[in-house]
Amino acid sequence: MDFLLQVKIGALFGLLVLTLIFGSIPARLRWFRDTSGTETHRVVLSFISCFAGGVFLAACLLDIIPDYLSDISTELQARNVAGDFPLAEFIMAMGFFTVLIVERLVLSCSGRRDEERAPLLPAGHAHGHENSYRSMDQLESSGHSGHHVHVDRQAHSSFRSFMLFLSLSLHSIFEGLAIGLQDTDSKVLEICIAILVHKSIIVFSLSLKLVQSAVPPLWVAAYILVFSMMSPLGITVGIAVMEAQLASGALVQAVLEGLAAGTFIYITFLEILPHELNSSDQPLLKVLFILLGFSIMAGLSFLG
Repeated sequence: MDFLLQVKIGALFGLLVLTLIFGSIPARLRWFRDTSGTETHRVVLSFISCFAGGVFLAACLLDIIPDYLSDISTELQARNVAGDFPLAEFIMAMGFFTVLIVERLVLSCSGRRDEERAPLLPAGHAHGHENSYRSMDQLESSGHSGHHVHVDRQAHSSFRSFMLFLSLSLHSIFEGLAIGLQDTDSKVLEICIAILVHKSIIVFSLSLKLVQSAVPPLWVAAYILVFSMMSPLGITVGIAVMEAQLASGALVQAVLEGLAAGTFIYITFLEILPHELNSSDQPLLKVLFILLGFSIMAGLSFLG
């Protein structure tokens, strides 16, 4: 086994372990799930959620979309695909409308407008939106798992949280693929360190969103486990491609990146940020924490 392959395998296990650790923090600590806390507890959780919103905004505008536009532009130019039609943006729009249509269909078929259920969870385990007129005591008494979950009256739907998880997972595969396809150990280490820092913040924020969506703890653990395996999966595919000297199918990858980017746009701008900013409590401080999350991710992006 040559040194380059050893470095890639080390990066694979490093990404897996650290992502699991950071993703487990909101899911395992009772503080993040406790609904009987003080007003300070509620406000702090709200600020943490705003910080996560800033992280997702930066990931959308500074990471996912630029990566996709660069990849699709390269592939279209290589195939001499030219024209006035904005094909790259159209692919993103298809990802956006796919999530919008699917979500509307799910909510329409459920026949409930005051309560959103998690359609991808088995019956008896889903914690959907609670009616806005129900008290928090009623919410706590209705739980199936015996755990208290921090959910406000306008909590994120479990369906949207799943779509957020799906888009982030798809992007993580491409990040891992970028590591697996490198031909020097220095490039592998450089990209791996950047992705480690990036994914640690992302998976913490994702886990927090899942907890606040009242997703059952067992399903939160499953989501985080699967998400943690996505970058290692991408690395494995990249290693296999390099070892077998196969074409990477870059155009297909770029199209999938575009669909994932459109999904991420929907989740970020129609779900996460409106949820945090529609409340009249501490609006300026909420904006400050959103800016803080955005600035940290922007700084990491600037440093490469």
